[in-house]
Amino acid sequence: MRRLLVALAMLAPVAASAQTRVGDLTTRPGEVPVRLVGYGLVVGLDGSGDRSFGTSSGSVQTVRSVVNLLRRFNIEVPPERLRLRNVAAVLVTAEVSPFLRPGGRFEVQVASMGDATSLRGGVLWMTPLVSDPDQPPLATAQGAMPVQLEGSGRYSSRGGSSSRIVDGGLLEVALPPVAQVTDLQLLLRNPDFPLAARVVEAINAQFGDSTATVMDPGAIRLRAPATATDNIPNFLAAVDTVPVTVPSVSRIIIDARSGVVVAGGDVRVGTAVVSLKGITVRVGEAPVGAPLPGVVALGPGATVRDIAAGLQAIGAAPGEVAAVFDGLRAAGAITASVVVR
Repeated sequence: MRRLLVALAMLAPVAASAQTRVGDLTTRPGEVPVRLVGYGLVVGLDGSGDRSFGTSSGSVQTVRSVVNLLRRFNIEVPPERLRLRNVAAVLVTAEVSPFLRPGGRFEVQVASMGDATSLRGGVLWMTPLVSDPDQPPLATAQGAMPVQLEGSGRYSSRGGSSSRIVDGGLLEVALPPVAQVTDLQLLLRNPDFPLAARVVEAINAQFGDSTATVMDPGAIRLRAPATATDNIPNFLAAVDTVPVTVPSVSRIIIDARSGVVVAGGDVRVGTAVVSLKGITVRVGEAPVGAPLPGVVALGPGATVRDIAAGLQAIGAAPGEVAAVFDGLRAAGAITASVVVR
């Protein structure tokens, strides 16, 4: 039986702060991504598609979709003759920049809508993408499905029923123009008063006092210097490149599929006991004697790295890793925020 390998990424102690650009922390009014969605078919699967069939009186959506698709090529096939194991009905979603122009490409996410076991090796048939069901398509998506299985046996995660296609989307129609905002502002991606104050301090140090002021936790007002009023785009581009020192956030991110654990900041764990499906994690008591099967016992001052390594040693599944850390957070043993994705 294969044991899950829990990846320990960035679990070593990190610096108390990091430096980034203003442009990585903020957006501007009107820069709202356009969300697109479409219904399509993935073909060319090796027997792992929807277990669907048609009848003379009715059929499932995958069969009806294939019948309609063939009809567009002047090919009539009775639904009851179709036995589809190599085709899967999928939902295609994407987010594109409001400034993307026709001909621009973007990434699309593809997820099975039926009971297909895997999309690996399939090809997404050309799928129209719309921003609203009542509006005409703005883009199309197609391409091969680069799905990678993430395990097998008892500890395997969900199969390849979803994936992404890099540059699989193609914008074909111009997006609505972005409304021009005369009041120069920066909008923080994650609203926070201390962070807004740090951004304002960095901008004013670069361009002079009163260039930037905090409006609220999510917005900063800008006032272009007299020397930059004739070229506002260049001024905004220069603001984006201003370096900002940002304190590291105590946060633990867990991928429930692969079991990858990523921790930011100096995250330590307080005294607690978590039991789940034959797994027990005990923190705060010095281990006594030989370790018991399914038990992770750690003394005072244990870190996230120690717990992740212990769970790896006993072969914990990805979902079990996520549940243990979520239980530690609920018990107050971890003050950092825990994000399970």
